[in-house]
Amino acid sequence: MTGHARISLAAWGATVLGSLVLTPVFSGPFLFISAFLCAIVTGVGVLLQNLRAPRVVVPVVQLIVLVELISLFFLKETMKFGLVPTGATAIEFNSQLVSAMSSINQYSAPLPPDDNLLLFATTVISATGLLIHVIAVQIRQAAWAGLLLLIMYTVPAATVHGGLPALLFIPPAIGYIVLLSAEGRSRLSRWGRRISGVSHLDAAEPVEASALGQAGRRIGLSVVALAAILPALLPTLPEGVIGNGLGGGGTGGTGLGASISTTDPMLDMGKNLKRPKNDVALTYKGGPSGGTYLRLTSLDQFDGNTWRISDRKNRGRKIEDELVPPPGFTGDLARVQKVKMEIDVNKVFRSQFAPIPYPAQSISLRRNWQYDASSLDVSSTDGAVVSGKKYNVTAYDLRPTEEQLRDAISRGAPDEISSRLPRSVPPRITDLTRQITADANGNKYLMAVALQKWFRTEGGYTYSTTNQRGSGMKAIEDFLLENKTGYCEQFATGMALMARIAGIPSRVGIGFLPGQAGANGQYTVRMHDMHAWPELYFESVGWVRFEPTPASRVASTPEWTIPSSNPTSPTTAPTTAPTTPGQTEDPGIEKPENGRNLNDDNGAAAFDSGNWFTNGGARTLGIAAIVVLVLLIPWILRSLNRRRRYSRAPSRVAAEGLWSEVRDTSRDLGLDWNDVSTPRQTGEWLVTKLPDEAHPSALRLARSVEAMRYAGQADVATDLRPDVTVIRKALWKQAPARRRWRARLLPASWRWYLSRGTTEASDLLDEFDLLLARLRSTILRRRHAN
Repeated sequence: MTGHARISLAAWGATVLGSLVLTPVFSGPFLFISAFLCAIVTGVGVLLQNLRAPRVVVPVVQLIVLVELISLFFLKETMKFGLVPTGATAIEFNSQLVSAMSSINQYSAPLPPDDNLLLFATTVISATGLLIHVIAVQIRQAAWAGLLLLIMYTVPAATVHGGLPALLFIPPAIGYIVLLSAEGRSRLSRWGRRISGVSHLDAAEPVEASALGQAGRRIGLSVVALAAILPALLPTLPEGVIGNGLGGGGTGGTGLGASISTTDPMLDMGKNLKRPKNDVALTYKGGPSGGTYLRLTSLDQFDGNTWRISDRKNRGRKIEDELVPPPGFTGDLARVQKVKMEIDVNKVFRSQFAPIPYPAQSISLRRNWQYDASSLDVSSTDGAVVSGKKYNVTAYDLRPTEEQLRDAISRGAPDEISSRLPRSVPPRITDLTRQITADANGNKYLMAVALQKWFRTEGGYTYSTTNQRGSGMKAIEDFLLENKTGYCEQFATGMALMARIAGIPSRVGIGFLPGQAGANGQYTVRMHDMHAWPELYFESVGWVRFEPTPASRVASTPEWTIPSSNPTSPTTAPTTAPTTPGQTEDPGIEKPENGRNLNDDNGAAAFDSGNWFTNGGARTLGIAAIVVLVLLIPWILRSLNRRRRYSRAPSRVAAEGLWSEVRDTSRDLGLDWNDVSTPRQTGEWLVTKLPDEAHPSALRLARSVEAMRYAGQADVATDLRPDVTVIRKALWKQAPARRRWRARLLPASWRWYLSRGTTEASDLLDEFDLLLARLRSTILRRRHAN
């Protein structure tokens, strides 16, 4: 096999192995299609090189073949005669890429199966494969191709929630090593034909590679180290550094946009609540007096790890004049009061779901929008987002009475999901649920009221967004039984889980609190107004909202959750503050200092203020300490090395160490120490840099080292440490203050050791090359012997 063919195949293999890291991001057969397209492009390149085509022509032809193949696979309808790409092909290609980027901006990884995303992933991998082939084969710089593999690895490492498995780094590394090996073997083959196969590589002397080969290995070592370190650092960077997902957004200087995905809405809500800037998400007019909750979607499937949206196949319905009646409600809707609203969504908020009150009767969104018959949330059908849209909504102002909820007879769950419990429910949570609901005597409504009261007042829970553990089973157990600190995610999912344990179907709603009232009846809803709450199902009434989040975040609870027969509800101090929309005055909740619900005068969410240390101060101090520690690493290593040298008893090794200490001190202070000079020459040079009183120490040290190295007659028991101390102090005293500070903070000798370390690491790669050759020689020798 020719050298260029070997490198071409290795480049194809490196591309395929490197693209494996994208499997946590994209779905569908993108990997197989990309591998096939890259194989065709690689084959074309090998064929043209065998035909001795000009080097410039090969990548051009490969690019033409790649464009043709992508067009045939994904854009055949736009091609002339079904074979020739046209302007329409380019326009459609651009349109699909724009749609793919829109989907990437709104979804969390893994992205859902979609033709646009399949085209995007295939194009990226195929184009990367072509570039790797050009760099490795045409430009003959295979080491630099590792940067492209690094880029493919850092994308999922920076965007996949929870990071990538460590083992996923192995395939790209293997592909890169194979590519380097193929390039190295091809380079060795240019030296001439080897005699008797590879047996002569088994010589004792090391094989000196060319300077270019050594440089390639150094570049390769740097790329591999970068690929291992950079992805580990990227997921820890703040959201504003790399963006929210893969795309930016936002207008008017508002910065990166916020998104809610269909994959993990709860995760996205948590990110939006912790965004440093409290952007306006939307404004609305109309609706019930006092504002209203706006819901995006509901999470009804809990597998013990994550609350997610259940499979909605065959449940989406086209929006026509009216939506279906509220699921579970059996009353006369004609007698239910209706409210009309006008909602204007800011461009900074990207969501496939439209924020609307529950339950909606009608909505003006029509084209490319649908609603789910069981949850009544409204979503787009083509990956479009609701940002920048303005629409009208008519909703039912349902206010179930206490009697209706008390008398609701449970005939089972409305579906197969909302009552399902994971197998991993800890017995302690079950016992706690039974303890809280014991006085309800089996009444589902009183059980729900008892749970809500437990979370808001009796359980000793504290609202804080510092909880980073999420809403998996272990996180809920820790929240319920141990630290009792969390935000709406933990309160909503904790109550929803306990409701299911109590036999009440439940799900978790995701959306917005009513926001801040303004002039002309307009309400402003910001990103920090995002909220989660449990929805519990009662026969003949349907899904009913409860509010377990404490008063420090949400001032009042729905009026139907306060039993009239039990006046000792959440508190005994009545309040005359306005209540959350659709509610009456609540005598059972104390009014927080920041006023109704959550907003202060600036429209920011009213969180548990705490103090400077708890509100980011501790994290700031920790980051500052880490930065200082990193900056002090050179000084720490230099100090430890100096202490080690001084700690040795007089000997030849100790003398060499002290000589090295003088060398490093000279370099730290900017003096030009010459490594190739003899000790005598260096001693004479050192005398010129020292005051007269230090000359004897310098000469004595130089002659002692010279005698130990060359004569073997020196007294190894001579303690040279006092002489070295005199020399060091004299050098420091002679140096300018600027050089002394630089020597402390960033000693030049430390950089020299770092450079030496990379050189030795690249030498190890040379030894690795030789080891592989020896192993191959041994295997061939044994095969011939047999």
